[in-house]
Amino acid sequence: MSFIGDIGHFIMVPLYYVISVVLVGFHKLFSTFMDPASGAAWALSIVGLTLVIRAALIPLFVKQIKSSRNMQLLQPKVKELQKKYGHDRERLAQETMALYKEAGTNPFASCLPILLQMPIFLALFRLLDQAAKHGKAHGVLNETLAKQFGNSELFGVPIAGTFLKADGDHGLQVLALFFVLAMLVTTFTTQRQLMTKNMPASAMTGPYAQQQKMMLYVLPVVFAIGGVAFPIGVLIYWTVSNLWTMGQQFYVIRNNPVPGTPAAEAKAERDKHKAERKALKSGAPVQVDGLNETAAATEEPKAQPRVQPKKQTRSQRNTKKKNPPNNRS
Repeated sequence: MSFIGDIGHFIMVPLYYVISVVLVGFHKLFSTFMDPASGAAWALSIVGLTLVIRAALIPLFVKQIKSSRNMQLLQPKVKELQKKYGHDRERLAQETMALYKEAGTNPFASCLPILLQMPIFLALFRLLDQAAKHGKAHGVLNETLAKQFGNSELFGVPIAGTFLKADGDHGLQVLALFFVLAMLVTTFTTQRQLMTKNMPASAMTGPYAQQQKMMLYVLPVVFAIGGVAFPIGVLIYWTVSNLWTMGQQFYVIRNNPVPGTPAAEAKAERDKHKAERKALKSGAPVQVDGLNETAAATEEPKAQPRVQPKKQTRSQRNTKKKNPPNNRS
């Protein structure tokens, strides 16, 4: 146990310093115009901590998106391998991994942001829990700040409190359930957004699709069950992190969708309308039902000015009367 404890200590101590530096930094900022001991100041500091961590994980998120995108595009080839080597699971696994390697993708890359956040999540949980119970200092969070952090209240509810240990505190139970439900909804919405908008029809069947469908319903339930045991402060971190993921994914799907998906069709339609509006403003040719028409053609034709007859001399008028046009040969 001592060996495992030493490893845990080696991993957690640097995280305590990183988390406490960011947390205390934001707390000092909010303390300039808020009560330092208030739960609102500490809750906003947790929000700031979440945003900093998620911003730092953007490169990994980009890698995750690329990996997920490549895996979706490879699903037709994976199905061919399944038909060819379905009777030999070992050979199928080898050929599938070779296909992923050739395409430069890793099926485990999609889990990196979650896996890297788990130690941070655990460190924040322990930091808050020990601050509330013992006023224990971690990193730059000294004992005074630790006690203040552990005893702070948000809407009259301790941010170190949990649903399971509410001891009849209905306010604590309601606030904890609110964040648990918010966590559940944001997780479900993020997964459903990925499946319904950014997955081609060819990827909607097979093992990958089954995995996505399982995650769609299982992950929110797992988070909800685990969430009732987490402090309010940790639930704030988790909910804000989910909102970041949902917004980040919405932006990527909208602007860089997988080809052959509903999101790609929607983007193509938006780009078409944008090009037409730009052409109308510049007067350039616009593609309308397969024909090139100029923006000027959409305007109503202007009335042509009346041409006045040329003034004639008296001798010319007399000659015209003597020789009308219908009598000329």
